[in-house]
Amino acid sequence: MASTGITPRESTAFHRNSLDGKQLTPNEREQLLKPFLPPEPSSSSTEPSRPSTPAPASKPRRHTSHQLKRNTGLVRHAIHVLIYTVIHAIFSVFFRFRRAWRLVCSKVVALMFYHHRTPEFIRKDVKNLEKLPDHLSVILEFHENDEDQGNAGLEGLVNDVCELAAWSASVGIPLLSIYEKNGILKNCRPQLHASISLTLDSYFGPQRKPSLSLHAPHLPSYSPPSTPPRSSTPNSEGGKTAPHHLTILLLSAADGRETMCDLTKTLSDMAQKDSLNPYDITADLISAELIEAVSGEPDLLILFSPTVVLKGYPPWQLRLTEIFHLPDNKGVNYQVFIRALHKYAKVEMRLGK
Repeated sequence: MASTGITPRESTAFHRNSLDGKQLTPNEREQLLKPFLPPEPSSSSTEPSRPSTPAPASKPRRHTSHQLKRNTGLVRHAIHVLIYTVIHAIFSVFFRFRRAWRLVCSKVVALMFYHHRTPEFIRKDVKNLEKLPDHLSVILEFHENDEDQGNAGLEGLVNDVCELAAWSASVGIPLLSIYEKNGILKNCRPQLHASISLTLDSYFGPQRKPSLSLHAPHLPSYSPPSTPPRSSTPNSEGGKTAPHHLTILLLSAADGRETMCDLTKTLSDMAQKDSLNPYDITADLISAELIEAVSGEPDLLILFSPTVVLKGYPPWQLRLTEIFHLPDNKGVNYQVFIRALHKYAKVEMRLGK
């Protein structure tokens, strides 16, 4: 205890809390411990501030497993983005080159094999075909601007119909159905009839042009009083028959699923009222009713769009129809029309056999 300065008597007092057999009071214990305590600071003086010491240099932390996984994920994401960008760039260049090449080829062919608004030239392009469709159908689209097809608005749509009517009459197709989703053509049948008649005049001349009638489902047909009955006479050029009458059928989206729903409702009501035996409702009956209400099945459907999009075309009428389109093509043009007829002539209709 000598090294600490505490005597044996004080050590015993500290351990037993008594001195000379007398219990120590709190003040006595404080007085006993006071010599061994540091001096109290004065009240006026403030606590001296600790000298600022420079912070130790931080040691580099080791990457945790979470940070490693995060960095690995970032690397993988960067690799995926790079691969996607490279593939996208390659295919973009390829499709743009393919589209440009096909466009150039189409323009060259159009210049070499132009019809010159002459039915004889058009019949010459199809004179070697073994068969032609009796019912040709096309899908047209109304465009607000001319960025896609070059023919915008109602005037461009009517111009496409006029050209298709003249081409069909030249090769000897008696029935042409035009599908336009919104039914805009149905609302201007007299004007459309007049425009088609003028186009036929420019192709055939006033004396040789075929008569024309416009039909639309659920609407009265538009045929001027001077329209002769439908007939066909042989044409001396190429052995083909040029129709003396051309029928144009105008279709819209309302003639598809809505007509089928109305027919289903009608047949159901008749079956519930015992006006029709439910066992008599067959596919043949439905087909006959839809043919009478809308039209028969077209032999060939031509799409002038770059992709196969039917835009709500009546589905029942497409069960056995040959569909033709050219990739990267935009707009109605004569080359697509002729190529569609050539492909149809080579198609073998097995009808499920």
